[in-house]
Amino acid sequence: SCSLVQGPKRINSTETGNTSKIRLPRELFQSMSSQEVNVVVTVLDITQLAVFKETKQTRHILDNTVVGITVGDMKITGLQDPVQLTFTHGQLPHSMNPQCVFWDPGKGQGGWNTSGCVTELGDKGTICSCNHLTFFTLLLSPTLDRSTAQALKVIANVGCGLAVAFSVFSIVFYVFLRCTYKKFKSEETIQINLALHMNLISSLFLLNLTFLFNNWISGRSQPGLCKSLGGLIHYCLLCCFTWMALEGCHLYLLFVKVLGTYIRHYLLKLCIIGWGLPALVVTVTGSIGSYGEYNIQNMDHQPILSLCWIKSEHITVHYITNCGYFGLIFLFNTVIFGVVAWKNYRLQSTRAAKENRKSWKVGLVALGLFCLLGATWALAFLTYGNASVPMLYLFAILNSLQGLFIFIWLVVLYYPKKEEIAGSSSNTIRNDKNTSVSQ
Repeated sequence: SCSLVQGPKRINSTETGNTSKIRLPRELFQSMSSQEVNVVVTVLDITQLAVFKETKQTRHILDNTVVGITVGDMKITGLQDPVQLTFTHGQLPHSMNPQCVFWDPGKGQGGWNTSGCVTELGDKGTICSCNHLTFFTLLLSPTLDRSTAQALKVIANVGCGLAVAFSVFSIVFYVFLRCTYKKFKSEETIQINLALHMNLISSLFLLNLTFLFNNWISGRSQPGLCKSLGGLIHYCLLCCFTWMALEGCHLYLLFVKVLGTYIRHYLLKLCIIGWGLPALVVTVTGSIGSYGEYNIQNMDHQPILSLCWIKSEHITVHYITNCGYFGLIFLFNTVIFGVVAWKNYRLQSTRAAKENRKSWKVGLVALGLFCLLGATWALAFLTYGNASVPMLYLFAILNSLQGLFIFIWLVVLYYPKKEEIAGSSSNTIRNDKNTSVSQ
């Protein structure tokens, strides 16, 4: 182990601290069984060294430590059984992505390269498996820096504003249909369908509104208020997920089971589940003190984004109640959507000679239905690793447009056709004439 100031020294085996390991494969020594060579492991503290520096300063070297391995004077490459370096570390910031790299002097003026190295994340450290010997380190790349976080925040705020506006438009459209057209008052199936959609849209409206309020008040609020706001936004999110699941269940009853689906007080029971189950989860979660200020930090432990949410020390609650819960719902809804799409395709193919339905309209209805079942939220599972930043942008943009997608879907699906409007008008005229004759 050596640094610029201290020079080389022998590591004391009794010293406490992080214990890292190196495993050299048997293959490395089989070809030199008759030779005597020196195996040298060099651990460098590069804090004050000019080497191993990149022009791009957004990435960090774990503990400023580089490990070099040499066997004699030979250049070792193409190992079938790789050399393994275990870098032991504590809990890394959630905004950092660890990556095993080696120093490549042929990369411009020198730079870190991942070729031939595989990164394996563990509970207490990271294992680097490389097929050659050189200088290695664990590079921490920020998946979310301050500028990216601010850009995503602006996109999310604008998108949430749009979602709130189009949620209001959808509710106004629903009221317009109920007050204007008779079939939306008399047909029970249509009433239940629209009521389900309105509950989901209402939960989206509340979620986006609380998110906007969260961005405005987080970082400057009292701990008690931030705790309440974190619980409220978690409740609204769980309500959205639950109503997406109920939409899938209702779709199953309508298109798959079809017969024998009458349930007494059906809509009331759905509302109890849709609004009551999330309240139960949030009450239990809040009782263990899970809500408060959540900070996304950089490598220097400086906050780059603050929200009233589930606290970092209770992140397991987030994985169970949000990621796990939505994962099951999305899996169920995807299966239901696939079954319904297949049945609808078969039905349309049998009517192809009788009906001339526009393909873009069918596609738009399918897209809106998939958004209704939570497809855009599934992108959250892809926001990890090197592709996390593009996926975060895509996730923010598409979820911002979810309210717009659902509004267009409602208009395309439920706005009465011209013949229905004409038929309704003729019935009104006929009724007026009959009234005049009787008078």
